[in-house]
Amino acid sequence: MTEPSKDFEIAARLSHVPPLTTLREKLEPSHAALIVIDVQNDFCAVGGMMSKEGFDVADAQKAASRLPTLIAAARSAGALVVFVRNVYSTNVGANSANPNKPANMFLSDSWLEQAARTRKGSYTRRQVCAEGSWEGDFYGDIRPLPGEPIVTKHRYSAFYNTDLDSILRAHAIRTIVLTGVATNVCVETTAREGFVRDYYVVFVSDGTATYSAEDHKATLKNIDRFFGQVTTIADIVSIWTADANRHRAAE
Repeated sequence: MTEPSKDFEIAARLSHVPPLTTLREKLEPSHAALIVIDVQNDFCAVGGMMSKEGFDVADAQKAASRLPTLIAAARSAGALVVFVRNVYSTNVGANSANPNKPANMFLSDSWLEQAARTRKGSYTRRQVCAEGSWEGDFYGDIRPLPGEPIVTKHRYSAFYNTDLDSILRAHAIRTIVLTGVATNVCVETTAREGFVRDYYVVFVSDGTATYSAEDHKATLKNIDRFFGQVTTIADIVSIWTADANRHRAAE
């Protein structure tokens, strides 16, 4: 018996419920959710925040172009699909306590200080993902269908002060399949928090993107070692397509 096999055997004895030890088991549609994180114009489109900061958004656009195939496979198999978006700026209107001060519901002093040091005008001189703006809209064809949950967040993690965990628990989800941007910021932060909340994490290497190949690879290595399983769109689609075909054959 090889050492990994022995460790899986011990894990099964120690666990209160049988562990999901294969990608196929983790992706069972009845307990898997595909989560699409921050595929918004500010992060993917030319003219959005990252583009205005001087970053090349080509990799984000390439990842976004691959996602419709994965989203369609999830829907066909019956997996839950959740869209996550940021709303950061509410820099419109007046502050009732100080009419000369713009309204700001979500950006803290520490967030704004970090932005002032490093973000070349984003969050300060330029709004980011403001409600109802082009910048905050979903990018391209990456859009929810009626009835699919949309989670709005105001920080990097899709779990922090949102209803994501309640949605997942209500649907008896055990595995979160993570896609979107940016690999090393919001997607990685969500993966870390998801894992410490005891979800299985499946991190999609070619369904996520950031603005540096080095940063992308570093996150994939870190996730695979400590927080989840890294795989590809093709591997997931293969499993979910087989599930969908099996369900149709049983009808």
